[in-house]
Amino acid sequence: MSGKISLVGIGPGHHDHMTGRALAAIAEADVVVGYSTYIKLVADLLEGKEVIRKGMTEELDRAVNALECAREGKKVALISSGDAGVYGMAGPTYEVLFQAGWTPESEIAVEVVPGASAINACAALVGAPLTHDFCSISLSDLLTPWPVIARRLDAVAAADFVVALYNPKSGRRTQQIVQAQQLFLRHRRPDTPVAVVKSAYRRRERIEFTTLAHMSECDIGMLTTVLIGNSHTFVQHGLMVTPRGYANKYDLDDGGNTRSGEKPGRSLSTGLLGWMADLRADHAEGASAAALAAQHRLPVDYIEAVLAAPAEEESAAAAPLEEAQE
Repeated sequence: MSGKISLVGIGPGHHDHMTGRALAAIAEADVVVGYSTYIKLVADLLEGKEVIRKGMTEELDRAVNALECAREGKKVALISSGDAGVYGMAGPTYEVLFQAGWTPESEIAVEVVPGASAINACAALVGAPLTHDFCSISLSDLLTPWPVIARRLDAVAAADFVVALYNPKSGRRTQQIVQAQQLFLRHRRPDTPVAVVKSAYRRRERIEFTTLAHMSECDIGMLTTVLIGNSHTFVQHGLMVTPRGYANKYDLDDGGNTRSGEKPGRSLSTGLLGWMADLRADHAEGASAAALAAQHRLPVDYIEAVLAAPAEEESAAAAPLEEAQE
């Protein structure tokens, strides 16, 4: 008998924010497996279905149960809040499947049904904080060594990403958010905007705007996502916004006309080609590769490679006239 496992992301949990395919996958399922809190969020969709509830740390058990039911020819919806592939059940389930000898050609079909992750839900509630480069880091050290997490925090803080912190604090894990704050303060201003969002789009939703200096003082728990802005993020009229960078090319006070030295559809004068030209000029005037590396906070060997690149590589890089995104 052939069964099926649907790895369903239910988004924040409210039906309004679930995709049509997520609703259909649950409707089609004979069995629904999930963490008990997530089961409660979709309880009104489960009438007449076999329901398997599991605890917080029983992810592998959920995957094993789903596989066992699928082997019996049943259609299984294994649910995750947010997106099943973002700190969700997709990864553990594939690990269990591979360990059991499953392949995509096997009689058990597997579908990943995407959903809105917490980073999307929380960002929508507070404004537009993710308009420029961003990343997410989980502070849970239940499965990841803390030095690995700390190195990632330090790297993204220095790189000026907007950062979403998942699993920031629990009853027993209280110092991780403090350590994260300390690492960020090494690279970011104390007044960097921070949004703390608890239970986005759920009954106990709570939003608090604060700063990096006071972030760890907020009411933070396992149902909280912490959004840390970059050096350009601002809060105005109760909305957190990260500029995309249009002001670098266009004069927003002059009808959006292109700034002097810039061209629509072309890289910034401080983009790759302009920067390479400036780098070569500074080097020709006597600046060492080490000094240039320190100035731009980049590895010395990278600066040396850029300086050593033949001029024709720059011409080839200049060929496309339009950028993929403005």
